[in-house]
Amino acid sequence: AVVSTQSTGDIDYIEIRTDEDDGEGGAAKKRKTVNYRVVMQKGDVSVDMRQHSSAGQRVLAALLIRLALAEVFCNNCGIITLDEPTTNLDKENVQSLAMALSSFIKQRHGSGNFQLIVITHDEDFVELLGRSEFIDYYFKVQRDSNNHSFLTRKSVLDLTHGNK
Repeated sequence: AVVSTQSTGDIDYIEIRTDEDDGEGGAAKKRKTVNYRVVMQKGDVSVDMRQHSSAGQRVLAALLIRLALAEVFCNNCGIITLDEPTTNLDKENVQSLAMALSSFIKQRHGSGNFQLIVITHDEDFVELLGRSEFIDYYFKVQRDSNNHSFLTRKSVLDLTHGNK
């Protein structure tokens, strides 16, 4: 599986590679073992992510792989939820995630059966998502004077104009 990172240039894409290992001796010989690894690709160079990537790059890769798996196995699934997807990501990886999600939204936009729910405290991330042509508003959870929660529908334009 290949996942485009839409990154700032340090990685072209990530790829899940498999290595098959035939068992040795006895009953194990009848079983085939498949080892999976995630590889970063830049030009003609492949680098194993486990040894050569930051924690933020690994978190971003995990999110992108989950989205790719959702695209493959849940094609008719109408809702995808991400809970605090920017946790442990630096600014560059947050931007990459926003670009990847915008691309994902664009691909699914015509299905008529798709909603993306993002639970986040990161309003800068919401603003980045709002730059896509497919996101017009978001809902903000707030509390009233009686400490009851309520939702307010807000335009993403409010974020870009400093009205957070």
